[in-house]
Amino acid sequence: MIEASRHIDYAALFDAVPTPLAVLNPALVFVEANQAYLNVTGRTRDEVVGRPLFEVFPPNPDDPRNDGAKNLRASFRRVLETGKPDTMVLQRYDLPVPGGEGEYEERYWSPVNTPVLGEDGSVALIINRVEDATVYVRDNLGGPSGPAGEGEDLWTNSGRIAEAELYARALELYEHNEMLRQAHAREHEVALTLQKAMLPIHMPLERRNAAVRYRPAQGSLNVCGDWYDMINLSDDRFAVAVGDVVGRGLEAASVMGQLRSALSAAMRVADGPAQALYGLDLYARSLDGALATTTVKIDIDTHTHTLTYSSAGHLPPMLCHPDRHVEYLDQATDVPLAARSRPSHRPQAITTYVPGSVLVLYTDGLVERRDEPIDVGLKRLAEALARYRDQHQEEIADSLLEDLGMNSGTADDAALVVIRL
Repeated sequence: MIEASRHIDYAALFDAVPTPLAVLNPALVFVEANQAYLNVTGRTRDEVVGRPLFEVFPPNPDDPRNDGAKNLRASFRRVLETGKPDTMVLQRYDLPVPGGEGEYEERYWSPVNTPVLGEDGSVALIINRVEDATVYVRDNLGGPSGPAGEGEDLWTNSGRIAEAELYARALELYEHNEMLRQAHAREHEVALTLQKAMLPIHMPLERRNAAVRYRPAQGSLNVCGDWYDMINLSDDRFAVAVGDVVGRGLEAASVMGQLRSALSAAMRVADGPAQALYGLDLYARSLDGALATTTVKIDIDTHTHTLTYSSAGHLPPMLCHPDRHVEYLDQATDVPLAARSRPSHRPQAITTYVPGSVLVLYTDGLVERRDEPIDVGLKRLAEALARYRDQHQEEIADSLLEDLGMNSGTADDAALVVIRL
């Protein structure tokens, strides 16, 4: 059996499958269709392959609802955005009658759209599976040629009424779900816009040999509250911080902006990171949604070659020395913001560095994975940092994102700051 499987003609197998299947590219152009699909749609292969789906099957302008094409487009869009299959409820989608001069045949379908992912994790193809439900609808739900017993009104039959009601409710539920998806997509767009507006654009990156990367979460509802900031304190000193607000959506983006602004102000006037985080903790207690926010701040002195840092529950920054030894800056870690019943002073630590070392700050989306302990992700980042430390900071940032799987999308936001000291 194993030996025989090596000689399967998969093209012939696809064509022989009795389920109607078509293959589309991301532009919704037919790449292939099997014989069952051609039979059920009444088309030849030459009429389908290489042409856009909605050109081959344009929507019926006389359909009173005309929702089939709109719903099908929405399903394809979800597949392309999420990389996941999408099963649709029963849809009416009339087909043009070949040679019928604008004439359409009323048809009902049960579609399932399934992505085929490419090597980079994006959707390369979509398999469109359709089941023709026209006969069932006509026979059971009162279609145009549905049978009725002699002297019997089809819609007085209680079983058929129940089926028709179920069909109507399914369509209604589908429409409500689509409205919710659109509302969530609008919220996502607004939150992303707000998030980008609140993150700093003009940072002293070139002067400080710094590179910044930000990767939003994959999925329409996963806007989170990660932030980063960098400010000049003097010619020889500058400060950098990253943080992560608990929660998602507009509220998290709003809280993120307020906390980032407050910390940015505190960084300019406080006597060191610990004092800045103490002031931020006081502010967070008056801000709804700020509870359990994590953040870390580092003051960098390029004259004395020292790093002074303090952390409010955040993952430890990493310092990669010229000998590729990676040091975790975890000697001044305290609880997240507003986590104590009363505010208290924060710890602070100082470490030295050799010029040419590389400092990395990040949020948990870079290293945290649901199926493994956080230590595994931290070790992965440390090993990658040691491996790429000789690169330019921009290249280091890109290499770290690639090695940690960020370019194919994650369930959480990730902020990354790379500084060559």
